[in-house]
Amino acid sequence: MFFKIPQVLTPEALEKITTTLTEAEFVDGKLTAGWYAKLVKENQQLAKATPTAQALEEQVRQALQNNALFQTAIRPKTVHTLLFSRYGPGMAYGRHTDNALMNGMRSDVSFTLFLNEPSDYEGGELVIEGADSEQSYKLPAGTAIAYPSTSLHRVNVVTKGTRLVAVGWVQSWIRDAQKREIVFDLDVSRRSLFAQSGKSTEFDLLSKSVANLLRLWSE
Repeated sequence: MFFKIPQVLTPEALEKITTTLTEAEFVDGKLTAGWYAKLVKENQQLAKATPTAQALEEQVRQALQNNALFQTAIRPKTVHTLLFSRYGPGMAYGRHTDNALMNGMRSDVSFTLFLNEPSDYEGGELVIEGADSEQSYKLPAGTAIAYPSTSLHRVNVVTKGTRLVAVGWVQSWIRDAQKREIVFDLDVSRRSLFAQSGKSTEFDLLSKSVANLLRLWSE
């Protein structure tokens, strides 16, 4: 399931993050790439294990924790890895799939959180492949796109300006993407029903189903 999450970060938070990143230390992005991804990865990443990186990571994690759509659709057990990436002219990230295990945890869902506006750079689209097609994303600042970590994807070459993003990986309470989607659809339906009719017999039955599926499928 692919879905956009608008307004993960407020304009004030975005301004603070981007201002901090302009003065921060970046390193070669190949340092965090798998052995084959190094061949196609050309970007820069915020140096890890610094007070600046830790503070920004905590800010993004808190925003995701407070985002109802992110929590409901992904059912995150943990957001175990976060990276802040910068792409200047000529930089790109070729076709690859994300590592299955990171820091000893599974990567079930990947996400890209756009930190600056599409008008700030040319090129740099995130392209995610499906079975017989592909979709490109270049979203407003503060918006995230989440997608299965099993997907092949790439970042097109930036031809002008600077692309700033935060990328992250999630281990979900529900490993299977189809099961996550079923629970998400039921949850959306019960919330919509509650908004229309309040607490009803039908709402209670849907709530029971959501809770019991979580009990059955969570790990």
